[in-house]
Parts: sequence; structure tokens; C-alpha cells
Amino acid sequence: MQLVIAEKPSVARSIAEVIGATEISDGYMEGNGYVVSWCVGHLVELAQPESYGEQWKKWTYESLPVKPETWQYEVKPDTKAQYDVLFQLMHRKDVSATICATDVG
Repeated sequence: MQLVIAEKPSVARSIAEVIGATEISDGYMEGNGYVVSWCVGHLVELAQPESYGEQWKKWTYESLPVKPETWQYEVKPDTKAQYDVLFQLMHRKDVSATICATDVG
């Protein structure tokens, strides 16, 4: 099974139609050896500065720049449902490949 991730639902529907993924589920379509799903804009964003430490909860010149050892990401609340769908699909035992079918820029 190959997972195809599109930029948005309309593109995912077009791809699914061409490759024969006709079974519709919540957040994805499946069939003919493919699972097709989509993003909805940016699913995650950089964590807010206070996530890295109290010193960045309120910015001061002395505490800048915010330059953590490792950047953290947070799932955006309005995209969490689709993020969860994609997470589950990417971890399915029968998915052997992921195809990124999103915009380049």
C-alpha cells in the first residue's frame, strides 16, 4: 500500500480518481493499492517561545535571541483532526511508501 499525501482535499480527490482510490473514509480515500489523504494548510507550527523556558515568556532585549538547541513543533488546534488521520495512516503496517504530492513552495 502506498500513501499519497496531497496539499488539500480537492487535489487529493483528483489524484484518488486517477489512481482508483474510490473507497471514501473519514479523512482519506483508499483503493487499488493506494491510500490518498491531504493536509489542510500547515498542520504544525513552531512552538511559542515560552515553550522553551520561562525566560522567553515575556521578551526582553537581554533574553533575545530565542535560539533553542532543538526547535519544537506543535500541532495547530484547527488542523489536529487531519494531523491525527495522517499520523495513523503513516503508521499503518500495510503502508510501505509515502508519496508527497504537495506544492513545492
